[in-house]
Amino acid sequence: MSSLSDVIAQHKNPVEMLRNSKIGMYVYPVVAPEYTNWRDEQRAWRDSAVLFDQTHHMDELIVEGPDAEAFLSHVGINSFHNMDLNRAKHFVPVTPAGHVVGDMIIFRERADKFILVGRAPTANWTKFQAAIGSWKVRIIHDPRSDSRPDGKAIYRTHYRFQIQGPDADKIFEKMNGGPVQEVKFFHVDWINVGSKKVQALRHGMAGAPGLEIWGPYEDKAYVLSTILQAARDAKVDMRRVGSRAYSTNTLESGWIPSPLPGIYTGDGMMQEYRDWLGADAYEAMGAIGGSFVSDNIEDYYVNPFELGYGFYIGWKKENFIGKDALVKQKAAKNRKKVTFEWNAEDVVKVIASAFKPGEDHFKWIDFPQPNYASTSADMVMNGDKMVGMSMFNGYSYNERCMLSLGVVDDGVQIGDVLTMKWGEPETTGKTSTESHKQTEIRVRVSETPYASEARENYADSWRTKSNA
Repeated sequence: MSSLSDVIAQHKNPVEMLRNSKIGMYVYPVVAPEYTNWRDEQRAWRDSAVLFDQTHHMDELIVEGPDAEAFLSHVGINSFHNMDLNRAKHFVPVTPAGHVVGDMIIFRERADKFILVGRAPTANWTKFQAAIGSWKVRIIHDPRSDSRPDGKAIYRTHYRFQIQGPDADKIFEKMNGGPVQEVKFFHVDWINVGSKKVQALRHGMAGAPGLEIWGPYEDKAYVLSTILQAARDAKVDMRRVGSRAYSTNTLESGWIPSPLPGIYTGDGMMQEYRDWLGADAYEAMGAIGGSFVSDNIEDYYVNPFELGYGFYIGWKKENFIGKDALVKQKAAKNRKKVTFEWNAEDVVKVIASAFKPGEDHFKWIDFPQPNYASTSADMVMNGDKMVGMSMFNGYSYNERCMLSLGVVDDGVQIGDVLTMKWGEPETTGKTSTESHKQTEIRVRVSETPYASEARENYADSWRTKSNA
C-alpha cells in the first residue's frame, strides 16, 4: 500500500508537494452553505442566537481501555490530573521535536473511555501511537463525512450541535423544560432536549458562550426539530449557520484551526509515521496556500507557545512525547499569536482589480472566507523583513472588516502596521488558485481574541491566558 513517504518521494520536497496539491477548495461537508445569508448568520451569534451543526466536518476518535488515560497523557501535552467525568480539554499532541501535530477537543465519558473530536491529523497521530505501543487501549475512528458525497447516504456515530449567543439560554430553558443548571466553562453536564437526556459542554466559538450537545446519530432529526421548536417557543431569532459562515466564527474568538502538521521531517518515529500514513491521508493530500514559499517545510511549523497553548502543558508528568523539546522552546524567544486587521482600502483595491478587463488582477478574495487551501501561509513584512505569517483569514460582518489569525515575532507590538503579501508568488498546481498578480495589503496587529465579547467571556480559557 502506498504511503505518505512514497508520495513525498515523488516530489522535490514536501513544500513542493503541498503547494501543488490538486485536492481543490477545502470543503465543510453536508451542511448547507447558507440557511438564510451568511451576513445575518454571522450577526446572529453576536445579537441573538445561532445553531451550528458540527456533525459532519470533524473526525471522532474513541479511546477506551484500562490504559486510556495513561496513553493519552503520553500522547498529548496536557495534564490529566483534573480530567474527571464532567470535564473537557483542548488536547494537543506534538512531535518529539516539539512541533504541533494538531488539536482536538477531548471528553471523558468514563474512567476508561475518552472521545476526541477535531481534525484528522491528531486522530491519525493518536492511532499511530497506539499501533506502535503496548498500551491496553482500543481505538475506534469515525472519520469526517465525505466532502463530496455525490448523493451517497452519510452516517456518523454521533450528531453534534452547538447553540450560542446572548439569547441562547432562553432556548436551553425551553428545550430543557425549565432553567438549565449553571455549567462552568469547558465542563460537561446533562440536560434535557425534549424527551432525550443529552450531554452538554459549556463552550463558545464566536465570542458568546453556549452549549455543545451530542448523542446517537439516529436521534439527530428529533433533537434538531426540538431545538428549532424551542427557539420558536422562546421567540428567539435563532439562525441556523451554514458552512460559509461557520468557518469564520473563529476569527473573532482567536483559535487557529489548521496549522500545518509538523510531521514531514525527522528520523526514527517520524519516518516510521510517514511510512505508516496512507497516500490518501489528509497529510498527503492537503494543500499549502499563500505568499510564503520556502524549501524548508519546517518554516511552516508552529509550537504550542506560539499558538497560546503553553500554559496547560503538564510539566509534572514524568514523560510525554516532545517534553524535552518543549523545555528548550519555553526558554527561547517564541513568536506570538495575533489578529491581523486588513486595511479596507487595500482590500477594495484587490477586489476592484477583477473589474478591469485586459489588466492583471490580484488574487480573488472570496467572501466570507478566501482560504483556498487546507493551510494558509501569507508573508507579513516589516519593510523587507518577514516578521510574521498570516494563517487563517476571513471577513467578519460583525466587525465590518477582513481579519486573519497568525503569528509574529516577539518584538512586534499591538497597533503596529505591517504589510502582508497577498497571492501566490508563482504559478502552482493548485486547482483552487487562478492566475493572478501578487500585491500587498496593509495589516494592523490587533489583539487576540479580536472581539471584546470573546475576551470577556473566555476569561478562564487558553484564548486569553498567557503562555507562562
